[in-house]
Amino acid sequence: MKTEALLFAGVAGFFAITAGFYGRYGHDPAGTSVLIVACLMAALVAFFLAVQYRRRGRRAQDRRDAEVADTAGPLDFFPPASPWPLVVAAGFTVIALGVVFGLWLALLGAGVLALGVFEMVFQYAGRQDRQDR
Repeated sequence: MKTEALLFAGVAGFFAITAGFYGRYGHDPAGTSVLIVACLMAALVAFFLAVQYRRRGRRAQDRRDAEVADTAGPLDFFPPASPWPLVVAAGFTVIALGVVFGLWLALLGAGVLALGVFEMVFQYAGRQDRQDR
């Protein structure tokens, strides 16, 4: 993950430099804002990957002497079917309809969305892993 972290840090640096030049010579606040947001998003991904590299160390894909068998086995827990992504989608839909029909509907949609996101995030919070890490 170190390579990926450096790659995204380079992308963030590119967007930062581009945003600086564009803000100085472009005189367009919308374009400058978009470039700054792109820089921040790339920096967020680079930070996440750097933290994961520090926490977990080198992967088999990062080593030149690794064998295919080094990556065998279960990778992680992938949850089975869940109803909560549908609730999140319904919440977004009701919020979008609330923009058209009124604030009361958008607030109702925000509640449905919050419930769906909360339940989706904490659905497997108490689950114990079979393997020790």
